[in-house]
Amino acid sequence: LEAQTALARRAISPGSIDAAIGSQTRAAIAAFQRSQKLVASGLLDTNTRALLTLDAPLLAAYTVTTNDLARLQTLGKTWLAKSEQSALDYETIQELVAEKAHAHPLLIQKLNPNVTWTNISVGTVLKITDVNYPEPDGKAAYIIIHLSGKFLEAFDAETNLLAHFPCSIATKVEKRPVGELHVAVVAPNPNYTFDPSVFPESPEAQAIGHKLILPPGPNNPVGVAWIGLDKPGYGMHGTPAPEQIGRTESHGCFRLANWDAEYLLRLAWVGLPVEVVP
Repeated sequence: LEAQTALARRAISPGSIDAAIGSQTRAAIAAFQRSQKLVASGLLDTNTRALLTLDAPLLAAYTVTTNDLARLQTLGKTWLAKSEQSALDYETIQELVAEKAHAHPLLIQKLNPNVTWTNISVGTVLKITDVNYPEPDGKAAYIIIHLSGKFLEAFDAETNLLAHFPCSIATKVEKRPVGELHVAVVAPNPNYTFDPSVFPESPEAQAIGHKLILPPGPNNPVGVAWIGLDKPGYGMHGTPAPEQIGRTESHGCFRLANWDAEYLLRLAWVGLPVEVVP
């Protein structure tokens, strides 16, 4: 847990923080090791531990506010129902604080064993991992997306690592573009155009038969940020289920946890080179 939190504070994401060593945490450790000119073993060895230190307490107290409770909405079960909502916001306080903490909802539950999650009131104090990404000094110079490793990295002009994020990639190999692309548009808190033709496997989509506009929010299909690429239909974006990043696949885009997509938005600019490698 300490290692995952220390990595996350450097914008080297181990995925949803869960206090368990898995492939995403090993990839994050390896990214940190490369940035420190260590052997990129992905193992938390003595030299890595010596450099990967916490500069502030591991956990923080989060107090539930009136605004937090006012945001909660039950998420529609169908595309049509979602399109009719005022926002695609959080469904529960557990989901809300998990995203604030870059954490898996089950970790938040473990850190707060005496909380009744179905009856949270204003003023409830919750224990969460204390993670804030560093304030960017400027924009990224380029991004590299590694398809086989299922991660994305942003660098500055001197090749210093600015961010390392796990990402989900297209299910079908033919939908995985390889080569140099460029950022064409950056959109914070976007709405989402549901196009039934993109979901031929969905009986509901075919029954609707026309496009729908879904409102913004963290449970929007592209989450809280859209960074469109110059290949039509492709982009880097957030997701309603950050704990599934790198474990499930997408229709063709590069899907990130909401907190990572939001940070990447701050590093991106129209024209930013994005190299996709096998």
